[in-house]
Amino acid sequence: MSKILIIEDETVIRSAVRRLLERNHYQVAEAGSVERASTENDLQGFDLILCDLRLPGAQGTDIIDLAKGVPVLIMTSYASVRSAVNSMKQGAVDYIAKPFDHEELLILIQRILKQSQRERRTEVMKSELDKVYPVDGMIGNCPAMEEVCRRITRVAGTDSTVLILGESGTGKELVARALHEQSQRHNAPIVTVNCAAIPETLIESELFGHEKGAFTGAVSSRTGMIEASNGGSLFLDEIGELSLAAQARLLRVLQNGEIRRVGSEQPRYVDIRLISATHRDLKQLVQDGQFRSDLYFRLRVVELNLPPLRERGGDLIELARYLLDKARKQLNRPIMTLTPESLQAIQNYDWPGNVRELENAMERAVILCEGERITPDLLAIDNLSANDDRPAALADGDLSLEDYFRHFVLEHQGQITETELAKRLGISRKALWERRQRVGIPRTGKK
Repeated sequence: MSKILIIEDETVIRSAVRRLLERNHYQVAEAGSVERASTENDLQGFDLILCDLRLPGAQGTDIIDLAKGVPVLIMTSYASVRSAVNSMKQGAVDYIAKPFDHEELLILIQRILKQSQRERRTEVMKSELDKVYPVDGMIGNCPAMEEVCRRITRVAGTDSTVLILGESGTGKELVARALHEQSQRHNAPIVTVNCAAIPETLIESELFGHEKGAFTGAVSSRTGMIEASNGGSLFLDEIGELSLAAQARLLRVLQNGEIRRVGSEQPRYVDIRLISATHRDLKQLVQDGQFRSDLYFRLRVVELNLPPLRERGGDLIELARYLLDKARKQLNRPIMTLTPESLQAIQNYDWPGNVRELENAMERAVILCEGERITPDLLAIDNLSANDDRPAALADGDLSLEDYFRHFVLEHQGQITETELAKRLGISRKALWERRQRVGIPRTGKK
């Protein structure tokens, strides 16, 4: 729930605005002046400050510097161009003239909050990218990663299609976001689609959209993911899972920017930059007739190969320390260190789940740690074979985790959906799909 501070000296107006916002599920605090607002509240705890321009004592715009980055929406009865421009110059995110329509205020607040949330997510993502896949180099100094960073820098500013190859968990989505954030499209959206997580019967509708009545259940028209990324970037993860029909339609988008919603003959045109990724061998899929050769060559104008974590040398320990620090900050825990034994265990392990598995191991260790030293038992990797991508621990009686997974999936997949199956196993749908691929159990039954 977003938290909004109202600063208004007229009690009637302040109360009316408060009731309006609370009816629309915002958490609201109020004050009659800038002085009272700053002394009685932690301004950084608010998502938005709604402040009158003319107040007793300090001007309403004085709250902008005090709030240190929290968006400030100025209310003014003096709807002159000068007062509005001056407010914006001083850092106000927008202004609204009194008396204002309630619906107008709500729409403006919603727009500001959404923009603020996007900016915060972007800053967090940029910080993560700088750490995990930096272009300027903090973590990622092995030769393979240096080459990845160089290629990101060289290709980001173009609109060329990029194919990212690498094992699951190597950070393909992070690289896609790095390409987007460093491109001229960075102010437009990047839309991410995991092709493996969407049932084959729905993938075309999800990508291209559909018209009302196009199929059973299509009670209204819907914009597809490709159309939603217009002007920005589209990241198709696990693109090797697309059906041949969807591949043909995607090829048309790359050739002339044309899409057709399911159930429509009317073409629409989009301007997108396509980034795709897969852990599968697309060249082999082409030879097997499962992937179009013309689409394959369109996708791989530029290819980025992400090294598995086990081949990143010294990056491994540096990345482990960074992810440990990240986890303990998120969980509000004190500074923790990895013991020499833990460092050795980390170096000896193959990390089949790559960066994602390492991040999970660090989070688990922080949760379980009762002191400040992370020991090997907290990492839960000391009993794992360095050349095996499956735990040796037992899951159910004498069953290994792989055997348990295989047994559970085969027993239940015909009775429950993939979502329910993943939930019972305590994993995501994508993780379920990846494990199916690894152990050779095709998806059947309910979607």
